Amino acid sequence: MTTPIFTNDAIVFGILMLSLGFVFYTESKTSGFWYKFYKIVPGLFMAYFIPAIFTTSGIISPEWETLNTAGEVIKGKSQLYYISSRFLLPAALVLMTLSIDLKAIFNLGSKALIMFFTGTVGIIIGGPLAILLISAFSPETVGGADFDAVWRGLSTLAGSWIGGGANQTAMLEIYKYNPAKYGGMVFVDIVVANIWMAVLLIGIGKKDKIDKWLGADTSAIEELKEKVSNFAQKVKRNPSVTDLMIILAIAFTTVGFGHFASGYLSSFFSHLVAGIESETWRNIFTFLGSGFFWLISISTIIAIILSFTKAKNYEGAGASKIGSVFIYILVATIGMKMDLAMIFDNVGLIAIGLVWMSIHAGLLILVAKLIKAPYFFLAVGSQANVGGAASAPIVAQAFHPSLATVGVLLAVFGYAIGTIGAILCTILMELSATL
Repeated sequence: MTTPIFTNDAIVFGILMLSLGFVFYTESKTSGFWYKFYKIVPGLFMAYFIPAIFTTSGIISPEWETLNTAGEVIKGKSQLYYISSRFLLPAALVLMTLSIDLKAIFNLGSKALIMFFTGTVGIIIGGPLAILLISAFSPETVGGADFDAVWRGLSTLAGSWIGGGANQTAMLEIYKYNPAKYGGMVFVDIVVANIWMAVLLIGIGKKDKIDKWLGADTSAIEELKEKVSNFAQKVKRNPSVTDLMIILAIAFTTVGFGHFASGYLSSFFSHLVAGIESETWRNIFTFLGSGFFWLISISTIIAIILSFTKAKNYEGAGASKIGSVFIYILVATIGMKMDLAMIFDNVGLIAIGLVWMSIHAGLLILVAKLIKAPYFFLAVGSQANVGGAASAPIVAQAFHPSLATVGVLLAVFGYAIGTIGAILCTILMELSATL
């Protein structure tokens, strides 16, 4: 870990906003090179990829080390992702959910859930199959004994890729992987999950061709988009400063209450879960002690309630557009966490992760083809597992802002089943590693 050129978050934020401005400016072109470029590569991907280039080149970094005047190593960390995920993400979810048509979401049918569970199954079976495949070429990569066993470390990936951070921590507690080597697994998580997210974002630019190949019926999705768009057009108005302030008041008051309530709820459930005698059950319900889980859940629930009130009329003043701005800032901070050079630092573990994710992707494509599910369900069902509440809404809103709530609801469900699914995956990985 080295010191980037810029460590001041104010400067780094300026760089990220400059990159977003560049993306939106070039994407607005109606002819020439950039017009052709964005017909292939979606703007959302570029909003993610450009900050990753800045990080890879050492201009910015999410974390760094430097020496003080006494020659001591000082560790630094950017707070931009934390601020974006804890403040802007829930605010964006509120603003994008204000005009939601809940009945239309339920009319999307069972295919959304089928693809979500397919993604879960893909992670569960992908881990052990990846171990078997890699062991045929490089047995030492999947080896290790006792608490250094690679399968124990991979259990934390299973927790992260089915549920989220809380489930990942639970798996570390359950299988006691060597903490000194845990950083390597976090590294694999970041690299592989971000590569897969990039692939999904690129696919969004070709969604019509993909849906045609899948033979998918997208009528329910189009109906939802049309309902929200028609409503937005009906209440559309030139926003006043008062409108904008009220929109921000709705968003951040909800976020503030979400933080307030999540603090109490996470503390309450942490103590409740700690009192469970069975260690296995304690770890299964660890996610209930996650403040982030409650923050996202509470913000979404309040937003859904507000969608039945006159507050939804603020969609006409640009509520979801402001939410989209917040989402793009979050995307840029996620891209900032990705150092492309890290891919070559641990080829063996990365290979396991890539094979694992390929199996997950392959199963999703197979089932989508069989049931003729739209690419939207494939992409969001995958990200609700692999990316959780931080990135599932990003992928969903890339299709349409009104669809962000679908990603959130599935991601929250992922938290609930994350540890159980990860335990099953780990049992299979242990068997595969000892064959």
